[in-house]
Order: sequence, then structure tokens, then C-alpha cells
Amino acid sequence: MAHKLKIGLPKGSLQDSTVAMLKKAGYSVIISSRSYIPTINDPELEGLLIRAQEMSRYVEEGLLDAGITGKDWIAENGSDVIEVADLAYAKQGMKPVRWVVAVPNDSRIKSVKDLEGTHIATEAVNLTKKYLKKHNVKAEVEFSWGATEVKAPQLVDAIVELTETGSSLRANNLRIVDVVLESTTKLIANKEAWKDAWKRKKLENFSLLLQGAIAAEEKVGLKMNVPEGVLKRILEELPALRNPTVSKLSKDGWYAIDTIIDESVVREIVPELKKHGAEGIIEYPLNKVIY
Repeated sequence: MAHKLKIGLPKGSLQDSTVAMLKKAGYSVIISSRSYIPTINDPELEGLLIRAQEMSRYVEEGLLDAGITGKDWIAENGSDVIEVADLAYAKQGMKPVRWVVAVPNDSRIKSVKDLEGTHIATEAVNLTKKYLKKHNVKAEVEFSWGATEVKAPQLVDAIVELTETGSSLRANNLRIVDVVLESTTKLIANKEAWKDAWKRKKLENFSLLLQGAIAAEEKVGLKMNVPEGVLKRILEELPALRNPTVSKLSKDGWYAIDTIIDESVVREIVPELKKHGAEGIIEYPLNKVIY
């Protein structure tokens, strides 16, 4: 019987970013609009689309060997699972998302203590209750089925909502009072599956490639040719992932440099490299960076 690893992929807000990251890692995932069973170009992976909110429960129960979900939903469900890797990506970018307490701009609520006796709506009921208990505050917490931002102040005094940029909260005339939890995407495994040698190895390899794709997301490769007279100066100023690769060119007195740098510094460093004498500067995208 062929080995299979049952893995849950998040349906919803994380779906597109997850599929894109898996593609960079070497896994092509095709999702039909009418099916919850994606096609993956690895016969040893059996995928299933599951909402991130439910993922950790199914992994804990062994219905899935592994899954991709948020740290927030693992905590919300109180799931006892193996956290294989921290996957630093979200719906819109590479930064952690936040669960925040938000209130209308003109609300009297200025701090967590002001939530005493209030009515709060959220999808993360358990997280919110734990947060209030930590601060010794008593308030009524109700589950919100969606459109939570529009419920304050007409229906509730405050909300606890997930945000990446805060733009949706601002658009609904809400301000942030406090952060309940910062959350990143996690690759998790069932404890029994993790004890299985084949499944663990398969999941470790999957994790390695996925983390390599994430590491490459904000980096680019940079190649250039430099004359020998300025080689030392350019190497001193060039930020690199490790040490740049330097090799002699067929033309006497010239060297080729190949390195990996943060994409955010390219626009500043390329003009400087050119000014110092570098030629044939090439920037190229990366699929994976394995440390």
C-alpha cells in the first residue's frame, strides 16, 4: 500500500496565499470551485480544504495527519498538536496578524479595564475570555458569525477582531484599544502521525521546502561584474545572506559577484554599486532559500 500523508489546507482568507507559497515550494495545487479536495502534484500528499478555524481540531483527532492554520485557532480550540514550523506569511503579507480589542472612535473605553461590564462580540470567544480573565475583567462575550466590525456601537460595546493592517477597522470608525494576541501561520501535525517515521520525514521535507519558499519571499538574487580595483570596496558595502560568491571572469582584472539580499534594499544599493564601478548588474527572483 502506497504511503499517504493527509494534509489540511486552509480554505478562506489564507487559501490564495497558501497555494501561491506552495507553488514556490514546488507543489502545484489545483482547486476546483466545486470540490474541497485539491489536486496536488505529489501522489504522497492527500489534501483537503478545511477552514483554518477548524483545522487544529481535525488534526488533533487524527482525521488529518497535518494541516496549515493559525496560532490563534490552535489556542482558541485548545488543541493538543505538534507545531512543526512557524510559517511567517498571512493573507496580505509576511507580518503576523493581530487579534485586537476595537471600539467606536467616540467610545468611553480607553483601556482593558474599561471593558468591565460591557458586551463584546467576536469569533474568538475563548481567546477573548482568557484575555479578560488575565486582566481580571468581567464582560459578556458573544460569538459573532461575521461582519463583526459593524456591530459596534449599535449591538455591542466592543469587538475583538482579526486585523493585518487595521484598514477595515478604520473604515468602520473603530479604533484599537489593545492587542489580545499576535498570530502567525503554523504547520501542525497529529501526535500519532508525528511518531510514524515515514509521515514525520515526509512532513519535515514538506516543511523545509515551504520555509525555503517563505524565506525567499522578501529576497532577490543580485549578479554583477566588477573591476579588480573596486572589488574590496564593493564587497565591504554589499549586504549578503552569507558571503557573496566571487569568481574570476575570462577578461583579466574583472570578477563576477553573485549574492542574495533583501529586496527592500535593492533600490538604494544598485545606484551605489553602479557608481562604484559595477557593470552588468542583474536582479533575479528566488523561489526558495534554504538556510
